Amino acid sequence: MRSAMKNRKMKGQWNVSNIEPKFSSTKPAAAIIRDVLGVIVLSSLLLIAALPVQAQTETVLYNFTGGSDGGHPQSRLTFDSAGNLYGTTLLGGVATIDNNLGSGVVFELSPNGTGGWNETVLHAFDGGLNVGPDGANPSGPVIFDRVGNLCGTTLYGGADFGYCSYGTIFQLSPAPGSWTETTLFSQSCTQYDGDFPSNGVVMDAAGNLYGTNSAGVFELSPSPGGWTQEIIYGTSPNGGLTMDAAGNIYGVTDSTVFELSSNGAGGWNPSVLYTFPGTPKDGASASGTPAFDPVGNLYGTTYAGGTYSHGTVYKLTRTESGEWTEQILYSFTADKGGSNPAAGVVLDPAGNLYGTTVLGGTKNKGQGTVFELANLSNSQYEYTVLVTFNGNASVVSPGETSFPVPF
Repeated sequence: MRSAMKNRKMKGQWNVSNIEPKFSSTKPAAAIIRDVLGVIVLSSLLLIAALPVQAQTETVLYNFTGGSDGGHPQSRLTFDSAGNLYGTTLLGGVATIDNNLGSGVVFELSPNGTGGWNETVLHAFDGGLNVGPDGANPSGPVIFDRVGNLCGTTLYGGADFGYCSYGTIFQLSPAPGSWTETTLFSQSCTQYDGDFPSNGVVMDAAGNLYGTNSAGVFELSPSPGGWTQEIIYGTSPNGGLTMDAAGNIYGVTDSTVFELSSNGAGGWNPSVLYTFPGTPKDGASASGTPAFDPVGNLYGTTYAGGTYSHGTVYKLTRTESGEWTEQILYSFTADKGGSNPAAGVVLDPAGNLYGTTVLGGTKNKGQGTVFELANLSNSQYEYTVLVTFNGNASVVSPGETSFPVPF
């Protein structure tokens, strides 16, 4: 199983960022409670194109009804080469005795040629406790493998449905006019290998999958008898994973940024790159998926901490000695500036950073923001709120210092 992993050369980085708020895999129920059915929002900043951002305009591509089309999307979207978008919803789809709100779907959004978008449900999950072996309630994104299959995770469901509902790793394979789902692995009731995988997966050059669950970081490897899971780092991840060009894996816990590097013998060496001391000088409660720039600096967010205790955006730089040093790029203030980023950041080709906050944007009643940290020079950044969400299908116009993060 492990021999294929000795050569970890990659064509590029997978899953460099995560634009959605993430919840700890040990608290999956928190992701269930939402007041709205959810929308898919697209703006040029989320496309991370090398375009000016002075006049960002938000467009709602699709409003979920919470019925058979899905409801409560939780994660970022994935593009294919034709410009179609793929994602998951936590609820909606098929109602079961275990969840009358539905067990979630994988969907595709395709341009309809007249300026709109059409949604197609690729798979509606129908598993769950005492229901069936399928997965249930995906909360993370999907990725494409090298042959065009989609891979992802579900919080609940699995083969041991008569005893427990601890989640799955799944694959969707395209066929003429349809997609076929295969459960690659079910979290077990009898052999503890973690439960509630919530942040999707990344893939290495050999086709192995990596993700997070309540036991830590797992590796899922193909074998003649199916797929085999191994916990390669016992910790409490607080977001998704990213992989560098050499195949090293990076993620965060509540208080640290960590790296897993190959030990040359098919195993992994864990190391803590940075530990957050918290307010007032540093961030606290790291969350989201770390993101690399082209020269190997690592960027991310903390939900709390910082000068005003409302979260930070940070940058980690590797020194010549191999140590990592941190720079706080921004401390959130709340209200119109937004507060509590939970999803990490993404970078455009010019090195500008974009992200979202869960709260703030409008005094005392903001529903979150989308922000930019413009890369000026000499490690200086300028913070701007691009869009403010108010939770009722209308958005404050750009320039009024506000942002996005729905769910």
